[in-house]
Amino acid sequence: MNEMRIGFEMRKIRLALENISPLRQIKDLDKGIMRYKKILASIKEVGLVEPLVVYPQKDAPGKYLLKNGHLRYVALKELGEKSADCIIATDDECYTYNARVSRLPPIQEHRMIVKAVNDGVSPERLAAALNMPLHVVKASMNLLNGIHEQAADLLKDKNISPRAIQLLKRVNGMRQIEIADLMVKHNNFFTGYAEALVLGTVKDQMVKPDEPKKKKGMSAEDIARMESEMESLERDLKAVTDNYMENMFTLQTAQTYIKNLLKNAKIVRYLNANHAEIYSEFETIAAAETV
Repeated sequence: MNEMRIGFEMRKIRLALENISPLRQIKDLDKGIMRYKKILASIKEVGLVEPLVVYPQKDAPGKYLLKNGHLRYVALKELGEKSADCIIATDDECYTYNARVSRLPPIQEHRMIVKAVNDGVSPERLAAALNMPLHVVKASMNLLNGIHEQAADLLKDKNISPRAIQLLKRVNGMRQIEIADLMVKHNNFFTGYAEALVLGTVKDQMVKPDEPKKKKGMSAEDIARMESEMESLERDLKAVTDNYMENMFTLQTAQTYIKNLLKNAKIVRYLNANHAEIYSEFETIAAAETV
């Protein structure tokens, strides 16, 4: 199966605005369109939240085309900014990147909001600038209360929902780290997956061990069975992970040995004559690009 190529680099880079060329002109800003006013107010209050998306210009090193974020670009110029955080696109397809580039991950948004509040911006002003309900801003401020620092670090740039983060608060710090690590390894940040991992957590790792676990549509027996199966699955996964490097080294050593064996014409003739099935397997192993 062909792998899907990622359309942009998973990192930010600071670029001078003078080195970025918009692909289209923004018109009628003098009429005061509401969306532009909100973007302008947001950048003025808390800075650029969502990076620009740019693509390197051919035959012009250090120069970029602006793929997404034209209103933000104009607002930055109007405010006298000289540079901006950008995401580098890795292909030059002619469509908007809005569908590909998600907004700021919740933990990064939390840290941005907390920093703004610590710098003296009131939650009310933030809510107005970001066009967000006040209760959402306040919830973001408290997002990491009760979350282990290491778990937060693992999830800091992931698009995990605030609801999933809230679920992690039901388990202790070490279990939060384990769950965050599993979500990263499986590249699965859905709320349902987080809930399953929390429900599958043994009682002594719960923040409130005496409180019965509840899930609509599931009986206490179903949850107990899920807990047992999850514990067994995670134990098996840990065993596989712990032995992975050793097993890969053993397999690669064995493959090299088999390749050298098959270079010996006498051994090849003997295997062909007496152990054809083994010889066929050896050929397959020797021809494999990876083990």
